[in-house]
Amino acid sequence: MTAIWVDGQAIATLPVQDRGLAYGDGLFETIRVQQGQMPLLSFHRQRLTEGCQRLRLAADIELIITELLGHARLLGEGVLKLIITRGDGLRGYAMPQAAMVRRIVQTAALPAYPAQNAEQGIALFDCQTRLARQPLLAGLKHLNRLEQVLARSEWDDPAYAEGLLCDEQGDVIEGVFSNLFIVQQGSLITPDLSQSGVAGVMRAALLQAAAQQGFAVQVATVSRAQLLAADEVFCCNSLYGVWPVRALCDRTWPVGPVTRKIQALAQGLMVGSCEA
Repeated sequence: MTAIWVDGQAIATLPVQDRGLAYGDGLFETIRVQQGQMPLLSFHRQRLTEGCQRLRLAADIELIITELLGHARLLGEGVLKLIITRGDGLRGYAMPQAAMVRRIVQTAALPAYPAQNAEQGIALFDCQTRLARQPLLAGLKHLNRLEQVLARSEWDDPAYAEGLLCDEQGDVIEGVFSNLFIVQQGSLITPDLSQSGVAGVMRAALLQAAAQQGFAVQVATVSRAQLLAADEVFCCNSLYGVWPVRALCDRTWPVGPVTRKIQALAQGLMVGSCEA
């Protein structure tokens, strides 16, 4: 059952003056809870802290983390969604001088993804929506996700579990709700997100953990041609871990040994049994 708390109170309403509603003025985190714990919490905290600094949101990070820990213990298993907004404001874009940051926490069950996504791999839909290059906001999980909404509206065929998103120059960036890795000669490469895209916490955790395990890892510009020439491809997020990618249009890939090793690494990260 979904439950909602606003500023620590069990209510499900927001003032219409909330700047998150009016302008998308805020951030969010989607956090997997396992046995009352949040195994990737340090990565969520790092991203949230950076996001608040970049958007000049005066959020009390310690209070937020304390509240999340309490909600996680009560939830046990499932998903916490944290939304931070600048709070109420008058009409106009100007930031309120005495803005009161609003905290919204929602709880839900884990999504019921098909087991075959992880076991057999997925097909990517080739989205025509293009991500704008906007370095000011790149990497942040801010509340304006209209590009992803439009991209996800492009398909309703269950044969596609995820879509490929490229930027205006045609470079590969990410999935609609995941990050992407390619494998070339045993090395891991994930697209640079300094111009667009969302820097996922599982992506960050895998970059760190894979390097610790001796993998060569690289963050770089990835062209479509480089993607198509890759030996293996997989996508990741903090809720499902790693899904191998087996097809994009008429290109197919095997579910290779590197992907399987990284998939096992991700599973360990999600239950807190891996150092990251």
